[in-house]
Amino acid sequence: MQKSNRNGRRPVPVRSSMLRMRRTSVRAAAAAVAATILGVFGGAFAVPLQASAAENSEEVVLRVCNWEEYIDLGDWDEEETIELDSGNIIGENSMVEDFEAWYEETYGVKVRVEYSTFGTNEDLYNMLTLGDEFDLVCPSEYMIMKLMREGQTVPLSEEFFDPSDENNYYIKGVSPYIKKIFDEHEIGGEPWSRYAAGYMWGVTGIVYNPEVVEREEASTWKILSDPKFSRQVTIKDNVRDSYFAAVGAIKSDLLMSEEFRSAPDYAQRLEDEMNDTSPEMIAKVQDYLQECKDNVYSFETDSGKADMITGKVVANYQWSGDGVYTLDQAAEDDFDLAFAVPEESTNIYFDGWVMLKNGIKENEAKQKAAEAFINFNSRPDNVVRNMYYIGYTSVISGGGDPTIFEYADYNYSAEEGEETEEYDLSYFFAEEGEETDEYVIEASPDMLERQLYAAYPPDDVMRRSSIMTCFDEEQTKAINQMWINVRCYNLSKMPFWGWIFAAVVIAGVVFLAVRRFQNYKKRQ
Repeated sequence: MQKSNRNGRRPVPVRSSMLRMRRTSVRAAAAAVAATILGVFGGAFAVPLQASAAENSEEVVLRVCNWEEYIDLGDWDEEETIELDSGNIIGENSMVEDFEAWYEETYGVKVRVEYSTFGTNEDLYNMLTLGDEFDLVCPSEYMIMKLMREGQTVPLSEEFFDPSDENNYYIKGVSPYIKKIFDEHEIGGEPWSRYAAGYMWGVTGIVYNPEVVEREEASTWKILSDPKFSRQVTIKDNVRDSYFAAVGAIKSDLLMSEEFRSAPDYAQRLEDEMNDTSPEMIAKVQDYLQECKDNVYSFETDSGKADMITGKVVANYQWSGDGVYTLDQAAEDDFDLAFAVPEESTNIYFDGWVMLKNGIKENEAKQKAAEAFINFNSRPDNVVRNMYYIGYTSVISGGGDPTIFEYADYNYSAEEGEETEEYDLSYFFAEEGEETDEYVIEASPDMLERQLYAAYPPDDVMRRSSIMTCFDEEQTKAINQMWINVRCYNLSKMPFWGWIFAAVVIAGVVFLAVRRFQNYKKRQ
C-alpha cells in the first residue's frame, strides 16, 4: 500500500482539507442553534409502505437534500487515486452522476436526482415547514428523532433489510456497533433503524498541544475550567455541546467511580446522567459554565481549529471530524497536536438518511430510488470516496468486503521500519462476540493519540460514549434561559454593589431627563 509521510497518513489534498473545514463549520453552526428548534413532539408514525420491485419505464425524479459539501463531487486528480489491495479508487464523476448511471443499468429505470443542500438542521426544518418537498434528507440524530416524533418520516421497506439482495449494501455493510445503537434506541416505540440509515458519525473530545498539556489533563472535561490553562482553552458556543461537557465535569466523580462503571445497566445509566435536565442540574451547569466563561480564551464555533494550529490556545473542545482536520493541518506545518476523549464520557453523534412523507407520497418508484441512493452510497468503494472527499468517518464497515478496513490501514498504519503498536478495531468491523485479529492496525505509537484515535476511537472510548437526546419544550425553555444567562448576563448573580451602581445610574438618567423637561417648559 502507498505511504507518504512520517505519520503514516497520506497528505490531505488542498481540496479535501477545504471541504472538511467548510463541512465542519456547518456542523458548528447547526449545533449553535440546536436547542432553539426542539419543541413539543407529536404526530403519528407513518404507515409502512410496501416497496415495489416493479420497474417503471418512466423517469423517476428523486429530490435529495444533504449537508453542504457532504458527498463526493468527483473531479479528482489522477495522483489522488487511492491504491488498495481490493483495487484502485478515484472519483471521476460526482456521486450523484454515478448513481444515476448505476440505477438505470441495475434496474432499467431512468432516475434524475434533484440534489440540493442545507446549511444547518434548522435550515432544513424551516424549508420543510415552508413547504419544500424532498424525498430523502440527511439530518443529524436529534433532528431525525424530531422528524420521527412528528410523523414526517417514511419507514424503510422490508426489501431494504434483505441481505440476500446483492445491491443492499447498507444492511450488508453497516458496522455491527452502529447497527446496535440504531436498533436499541427508539422513538415512540419504533427503533431508529426502522426509519433511518446512518451516514457519518463521530465523538467529541479535546484537541491539545502535547508540549504544554499532559494527556491526563486533556482527558477530562474539567480542563475547560482548569486555572492552569486560563485563557488558553476554548469551548463550544452552543448550548447542547457546552451543556454536555458541563454535566461531565460536574458529575466527574460519579461517572468515573468503579461502582457506576461496573453497573450492569451502565450504558443506560450513563445516557440518563448525561441528559439530566433537572432544575438542580441546570442551575449547577449554569454556575459551571459561568466559571468556564471566566477561564476560557473564547466560546467558538469554528475558530478553534485555526487557534490551535497557530498556537493561540493549547486545548480546544472539538468534534472528532474537526479534530482529524486540525491534526492534519498542524502536521502539514510540522506541528504535532493530539486528540483525547474525556474519561467521564463522550457524545457520539450521527448524520443519517430518512425518507419524508411530503416527498415520497406513497410513490413506490420514488421510495425504491431513495433506498437505492442510500445503498449506492453504502457500497464500499463509494464509502471510501465519500470519506476521502469530506473527511468524516462512515458508519459502514463493509461486512465481508475488506475495502473500508484497507482504507483505514492505508491511512494510519506505520511506515516500514517504525516502531508499532497494535490498534484493534474489531468493535467496529467485526460482529459482536466474534474473536478475530483481522481488524488490527499496526500503527506508530503517536498515531494512537492522534488521527487514528480520532477517526476510529478505541472500544474503551466507545463504551463511555452517550447520545444527546431530544429535549421537550419545557426542558428547552429552561436550558435556553440558562444559556442566555451564561452568554449574556445573569442578573441573579449581580453583587449588591452592582445593584447600587445601577440604581445610581438610573436615578441620574431620570434626574437629567426631568431637568431637561423643566427647562423646556420654562422656554415655552
